[in-house]
Amino acid sequence: MDISPTAMVNAVVATQQVELEQQVQVSVLKTALDAQATGALALLQAMPAVMPLAPSGNLGTQVNLYV
Repeated sequence: MDISPTAMVNAVVATQQVELEQQVQVSVLKTALDAQATGALALLQAMPAVMPLAPSGNLGTQVNLYV
């Protein structure tokens, strides 16, 4: 089996291009995940504080009731 130097160089260059494309895709994915995490954190921080249960009485001691 005889492989020309040009074919070998082309194969190496093609492999490097594929690796670079994969690195770019992973970088874009990480950026998107970071943006989603930031958005989710902002939503969680925007939620109102949880009201505590009533300490005594007939209502609100087991489940928070909002009027």
